[in-house]
Amino acid sequence: MAELQINTTQNVNISFTAASVGERILAYFVDMLIKVAYVVVVYQILFRALAFNRFLSGMDRWSEIAVMLIFFLPFMFYTLLFESLLEGQTPGKRLLRIKVVKIDGYQASFPDYLVRWFLRIVDINMLGGVVALISIIMSNKSQRLGDMTAGTSVISLKNKVTIDHTILENLQEDYQPIYPTVIRLSDNDARIIKETFLSAKKSGDKAIMNKLKSKIEEVIQSKAEEPDVNAFIDRILKDYNYFTQKM
Repeated sequence: MAELQINTTQNVNISFTAASVGERILAYFVDMLIKVAYVVVVYQILFRALAFNRFLSGMDRWSEIAVMLIFFLPFMFYTLLFESLLEGQTPGKRLLRIKVVKIDGYQASFPDYLVRWFLRIVDINMLGGVVALISIIMSNKSQRLGDMTAGTSVISLKNKVTIDHTILENLQEDYQPIYPTVIRLSDNDARIIKETFLSAKKSGDKAIMNKLKSKIEEVIQSKAEEPDVNAFIDRILKDYNYFTQKM
């Protein structure tokens, strides 16, 4: 599987493993099975058990089409709905442990999922998915056309992750926070702060460290009480964990 380098807005490179073509195909078929099961169940309940045909018989042709479309909207918008609700995953993707992410390091948003969903017409529905298969293989970021347009890719979540790769921090039971305004940060903010902090600390880049400190102070609207920038950022991460765990 290819390595996917995601460059965050803080100029920090994060390495992910791109989801393989096989994983994406398997996730697609799992989702397709779920959609087909939905159609079968709806058909059996409405058109067999409830004799729904008698209800439709009193309508004109366009009204019948409109009613049918309403019942099959979940089938049509399945991928868009689940990726929006599950933050880049459908049941099939969740089962295969893969996820849609932005290649700039941020969480993909609804417009991104909408673009990917719309371009499935070209990528997957036309020519039986050949277009998507070729573009994923040829792309150095394992992107189909929908991903290229939306600025996204699909990554594997099967990488071994330690606490250093997450926003989690080890806190003592008697820990006392001093920056309550850290709740202004999001999980994604905390993740980028930690990744930038660890990278700059490892390389000894004081300029990035000071820039990060200034940005944090701006967002949380509070000045650092620690004279050392390392101690300040470390405290911010711990305080963020403390307050979010209490919520």
